[in-house]
Amino acid sequence: MNLLKSVVVCSVLSLAAFATPVRAQTGFVNMVDHIHLAAPDQAKGAEWYRAHFGAEPTPEGPDRMMLGTTRLIFQKTEVPKPSEESVLNLIGFSVADLDATIKKLQADGVKMVMPPMIMQGMKMAQVVDPWGMLIDVVQDPQRLGLHHVYLRSPNPTASLAWFADMFGGKVTKYNGQVEGINYGGVWLLAKKGDATPSAGHAFDHIGFRPINVDNAVVAMKAKNVKVTTEPRDLVLASGTSMRLAFIEGPDGVRIELVQRR
Repeated sequence: MNLLKSVVVCSVLSLAAFATPVRAQTGFVNMVDHIHLAAPDQAKGAEWYRAHFGAEPTPEGPDRMMLGTTRLIFQKTEVPKPSEESVLNLIGFSVADLDATIKKLQADGVKMVMPPMIMQGMKMAQVVDPWGMLIDVVQDPQRLGLHHVYLRSPNPTASLAWFADMFGGKVTKYNGQVEGINYGGVWLLAKKGDATPSAGHAFDHIGFRPINVDNAVVAMKAKNVKVTTEPRDLVLASGTSMRLAFIEGPDGVRIELVQRR
């Protein structure tokens, strides 16, 4: 009886730990909370990603969509700078039928950067959205939807090590070839190249989710991380409440820390 009770208790604890994937060493949930893009018409930007990549509406507002558990949010910027030279270089989506997706994008007048081809053992293509966001489109049946975020850095290894230190995770190799960190199914990858700070570009910033944003900021200050916005409360028009802060990471990457309530 005692043995059975022990097994049940251990099973419950294991399930609870799985249901709340928190990085114990950092106090961050193992996920990309959101990607924040820019467009002159926020609702139009969000709708474009619904039409082409299956983003789903959320009651939080017309300026945002859901990509699985990650929010896609748009801010109003009349003329965003292209993401290509930014530290937040591109985002990647995995689709079931790459050729059909590319055909639909081309019919919509989307700029093609790289036609479908096999690269790194995977079928992929590259396009730019109407506001300058560089997008990888890949056919990875093991992970459909939002697939990856690519950083651009003069020192990709150091950049990924910084993210692992701040937000948890382990630097491994996606598909056995590209170094990155898997945050809840979304890969954070990095490639070598000169980069400019992300603010003002089509990919303005990326968000991570701390359990307690105030504690996270204190811990980051102790590591000499630049805090650009101190923790503050925010309530959306929809009534959604959160507490957030902003920091600056390697190569000028703008990062939002969002404690959701």
